[in-house]
Amino acid sequence: MLRLLSTIFLISTGIFIYSYFRELNPGTITVHAGPSTHFELSSVTLVVFSMAVGAVFVALAVGFRQTVHVIGNWRSTRLQRRKEKVDALHREGTHAFMSKRIGEAVSLFEKALAIDPNRVDSLLWLGNIYRSESNFSEAIRLHQHANRIDDRSIEILLELAKDLESAKRYEDSLQALQKILKIEPDNLTALIRKRDLSIRLEKWSEALEIQHRLLKVNLPESERRIEAHLLTGCMYEVGRQLLERGHPDKARRYFRGAIKKDRTFLPAYIGLGEILIREGKTKEAVEILKKVYARTRNVILLHRLEELFLEQGEPSEIIRTYQEALEQDPDNPMLRFYLGKLYYRLEMVDEAFDILSTIEGPQDQLVDYHKIMANLFLRKQHMEQAVIELKRALQFKKRVVVPYVCTACQQDTAEWAGRCRRCGSWNTLVALPKLDSVQSVSEQESGPLPVRSVPYQGIASPFETV
Repeated sequence: MLRLLSTIFLISTGIFIYSYFRELNPGTITVHAGPSTHFELSSVTLVVFSMAVGAVFVALAVGFRQTVHVIGNWRSTRLQRRKEKVDALHREGTHAFMSKRIGEAVSLFEKALAIDPNRVDSLLWLGNIYRSESNFSEAIRLHQHANRIDDRSIEILLELAKDLESAKRYEDSLQALQKILKIEPDNLTALIRKRDLSIRLEKWSEALEIQHRLLKVNLPESERRIEAHLLTGCMYEVGRQLLERGHPDKARRYFRGAIKKDRTFLPAYIGLGEILIREGKTKEAVEILKKVYARTRNVILLHRLEELFLEQGEPSEIIRTYQEALEQDPDNPMLRFYLGKLYYRLEMVDEAFDILSTIEGPQDQLVDYHKIMANLFLRKQHMEQAVIELKRALQFKKRVVVPYVCTACQQDTAEWAGRCRRCGSWNTLVALPKLDSVQSVSEQESGPLPVRSVPYQGIASPFETV
């Protein structure tokens, strides 16, 4: 009732004011709406009409603004609810993954991405799951999508590099790691992984350059020793590659650099000897190998001298070398075994029998010893003893004669190399029989490196077995 009375009062007041001002302002104003259309209005009516039109425009503007605001709030609320739903799905997916419910986790992450295909953390998690299941193509696709969304994210690039490496796309993985180093040049994770990939691909110059950078970092002493040993190995490998490519002068510099880093690094000494042999400086090569043997007592050096002297047709020189070594270490059964084996190779049956028949201990580690003894007994017409030796040889589980073993991973091999093909450690191959008292010259300082290796031929000729 009050509202009705108020409305009547306002209308009445308006009519009174309109009439009052119209009486005070008599006359009309002609308003042309077109070339032939016009009408006349009182001045008060024109003012009131203009005010009404203005009020309508103001009302429309305010109404439009309010409508936009309402629509904006609605969209914001909708996006917020969508984000909350995606967050919940992602959170549930991570919990499922942590609980080892992998299938459920994959389903939850896929639902989250169906709502928001650009959710980076969901792309990362789902890609990692696919990689763990060896679905590398899908992992790469997801992580590449995440990288397109955020191309400066180091975490994404690291995961993508892992995917590509797992898929054996090593060059693409190196490119991903290089992108990280452009963003953050001192990123240790990227540097180490690039170093490891370079080693796998035998890009030794790149690996060496990275290794120099890593050693400038303030590392704990234990890690620093490992990295320093790896640096020595990389220097040797660069020299080895240069020598194979016909650059002995450059190779010599790297071999000497490796020796300067580690005086007990046998492969570099053998590399220097190989350079001298290729240059026709055989006597100098022999002197170096003998000098290193006198310091290290590593029988592998005698093997290399054995091959060298036999190739030159000078068996008496290597026999004398073995005899001199035995004079300095008469109780060393390894030297006796290899001298006896040399006699056997040279068809010196009596000398081989005399020295091999006196060995005790190491023969239990080698099939080769019993095969040689069986042949020697056959030649001496001692059939029963020959049968006994053959039976002993047949008792060995390994039928292949392997003269070398890696002290880091126990991998055996018929060919000497500067680096173990299995664990990637340098300077760890020792000659069999491996006695408890005989260790590699660097066994105490080096250990297996966390790098998978690619097989390659060693620089020295393999020791010929019987």
